This record gives sequence, C-alpha cells and structure tokens, in this order.
Amino acid sequence: MPFSNTHNKFKLNFKSEEEYPDLSKHNNHMAKVLTPDLYKKLRDKETPSGFTLDDVIQTGVDNPGHPFIMTVGCVAGDEESYTVFKDLFDPIIQDRHGGYKPTDKHKTDLNHENLKVGSQPAAGPGRGQRGGRDRHGEGETGRGEAERALNSLTGEFKGKYYPLKGMTEQEQQQLIDDHFLPLTPWPLAASHSRHNDNKSFLVWVNEEDHLRVISMEKGGNMKEVFRRFCVGLQKIEEIFKKAGHPFMWNEHLGYVLTCPSNLGTGLRGGVHVKLPHLSKHAKFEEILTRLRLQKRGTGGVDTAAVGSVFDISNADRLGSSEVEQVQLVVDGVKLMVEMEKKLEKGQSIDDMIPAQK
Repeated sequence: MPFSNTHNKFKLNFKSEEEYPDLSKHNNHMAKVLTPDLYKKLRDKETPSGFTLDDVIQTGVDNPGHPFIMTVGCVAGDEESYTVFKDLFDPIIQDRHGGYKPTDKHKTDLNHENLKVGSQPAAGPGRGQRGGRDRHGEGETGRGEAERALNSLTGEFKGKYYPLKGMTEQEQQQLIDDHFLPLTPWPLAASHSRHNDNKSFLVWVNEEDHLRVISMEKGGNMKEVFRRFCVGLQKIEEIFKKAGHPFMWNEHLGYVLTCPSNLGTGLRGGVHVKLPHLSKHAKFEEILTRLRLQKRGTGGVDTAAVGSVFDISNADRLGSSEVEQVQLVVDGVKLMVEMEKKLEKGQSIDDMIPAQK
C-alpha cells in the first residue's frame, strides 16, 4: 500500500519558508544538515511509494533529541528514500558513521567460523525486505508473508508465533519479562529454539524494521550465539528470496534499514558485564571510545546500569563486517574484564589503555 502523500501535495501551495520547521533547539543529525535551501530543493520530491521529505524528517522534528546522545532525526520509508533524498541522507550518514563517504563500499561477512571467540555478545540486527517496506509502510500483506516464512523454519529454529493481537496478557507479560518484547510492543514473531527453554532465537516483525532477528543466551559461549545468528539469518533470507522478497542490500549501504544509524550490518552485539571499578575510572568513557564500543543499561538505550552491570556493544554498523564488529566486542570486553580485575586488586591500568581502534 503506497504512502498517502495527499498532505504533501496540499502543503506545496505554501511557500517553502513557511513550511520549514524550527530546528533551533534540536540536537540530531537531521537538524545539523537540513537548511532552508535544502528543504526547498527536496520538499516536492517523493519516492515511488509516496514517501516525502516531511515524512523523512517528521520524527526528528517531533523529537528534538536525546540530552546525552546525538540522535539521527530522520527515517527512510523505503529503499528508494536513500536515493531520492540523498542530498539529506548522505551527509547524515557521513556524520553518523565516522566519515563514511557516498563512494565508500560496505563489507558483509556472515561466516561465523571467522570469529575468534572470547566472550558472550548477543547479536540482534534488523533487516528490511525487498518487495515489502520498513515499518512505516508495511501493512498486513507484508506481515502475513513474514508470518508464513517464519512458520516454515525447521530444526533448531522451529518455534511458536505470537501475533500481538492474539496474545493473552500473560503471554505478553512473559515475553516482556524475558526481554523479548518491548514495553511498547509492535506486532512480532518469536521463533524459539526447540532444544532448550531459554528462547535463544527470535524474530520481531514490524518492530522498527520489517524484521529484527535476535540470537541470545546466558553464559559465555559467544561462538554458539553468533553461529545461531548467522545460520538462522541466512535461512530466513533464503526463504524470503524464494518468495521473491530478498533483503534490501547494496554495495554502498550494506543492508538497508529504516534508521540511517543501522545501515550496513544493522547488528548490535551486546554483552552484559559487571564493571563496578572500571565504570568509576576517569578514563572509562575514553576506553570505550578507543575500543569502538558503547554502553547502555541492561534494560535498553535509555536505561542506567543497575549494580554496575552494563550492556557493552559495538558502536559501528557501517563500513565494517558483522564478524569485525562482533570481534571488537569480544576483544574489548575481554580487555575490560582484565582491567576490572586489576582495579579490584588496587593496581593501575594505565599500561592497559588501548590505542584507538
């Protein structure tokens, strides 16, 4: 179903300067890039499905930004958004992804054998589907195709599908308690491993992107978590390819997702680790930056650490492969655990401060 762009046609009756949003108090990449001239240049353009500039920037206009995190402030409604509105997206992508240029090419590597193990991240990327759309234009047809595809998974990936509208309150609360369903849930599908009770492989449908694939487990078997993710993701992609809806991917952007921050791999490999001493060290933030890692609370991006337990994950998405990004997490967490042990003994870690990765 195409986007309804009737509102945009009407707005073109007004002058560009009358419609240009007030971004003076905004802290996001969109607000840094968008100018009155650029707005005027792009405001009458739309993708084949009807996605417009105002649709692209609406989230960044409505949400001025996070006080501590530089948010993106725009979304792509479909694959063509990144081409039609490239004058806006290209500088945002370059700013958000450390100088990634419009001519750069992304690397993809889903061979889990290439990972050198050492810790326990849980991989959770998003995926967009060609022939459908990201969440902003998905609708019932695309969701039905996703449901049928996921229900055809077999072996260790076979599981139960939970339609949001059909879940009982008890089922919904259990999924929230298991960290499988966001507090403000979108329709989802959860495909659980049949070999254990840990629900170690699941898929959300229409959460932020068309699909979000998650592999996770307790303990330190990083190799198994990443193997399950890679194999499961490739099986899902194969099913969608046969149905004529391959994942959106190109040489420049890698996997194409709704938010420019997730372009490339769309992967966040996170480890929950307790760092009571290191987290109080004056150079904790610098160490994370040098290791190309980021921290958040175990409850999500806007949560604080509880009991000095942090969710440590890769900061990069674009320009390096899945294996390379998870490897940074594995190696970085290992180093930080070693630092924590030294600090616990009252020893200095000055000689362990890493060079910039």
